Amino acid sequence: MSAGPTARLFVAVDPPTAVREQLAAWARSAAATLTGHRGRGAASPLRVLEPPALHLTLCFLGARPVGEIGVIGAALSASAAELGELSVGAPLWLPPRRPRALAVEIHDSGVGLARLHRGVSDAIARATSWEAERRRFRAHVTVARMRGGATSRRGSAPTWPALPATPPAIFTPSSVVLYRSWLSPAGASYEAIATSGLAPPDR
Repeated sequence: MSAGPTARLFVAVDPPTAVREQLAAWARSAAATLTGHRGRGAASPLRVLEPPALHLTLCFLGARPVGEIGVIGAALSASAAELGELSVGAPLWLPPRRPRALAVEIHDSGVGLARLHRGVSDAIARATSWEAERRRFRAHVTVARMRGGATSRRGSAPTWPALPATPPAIFTPSSVVLYRSWLSPAGASYEAIATSGLAPPDR
């Protein structure tokens, strides 16, 4: 990667606003459950994300040269694909041991999501020097992050109380989005800088 200005980038598909709001409401309920488990007056162990910050990340690119943004946007258009119905699954602690975030699983009614992930990753890798992660893709939406010190060195999610059932939400994404992430002490904010439409599968 050449020297010069960089941008922190990732590619995602987004649930519709109504589903994001349902997920944020569920995360607040989960945070309340965990707070109650810790006792009266305890601080919440979770920082719940606001609805606009909820994304299903396909690939995290990290810091890339600003000059690559147009190339990556073009790669997204070249990797356009069909994507059908997705549904919200069970709560998911990430990583499972010493978790740093609370997420919900996203289930695919077919194989479109895995195919889209692979197609986007391959297209960006061909267009730039970026290399895709080797770990298995696990579709999820992160809804909250652990506050500093909330998990002990030996702590893990199974020692915590059962969380409320996730909302039975179903949605079909309409586009894949290249986001730029801006970091600040208050948390990250996200700017959509390129969008490519997705076609629903033929019935």
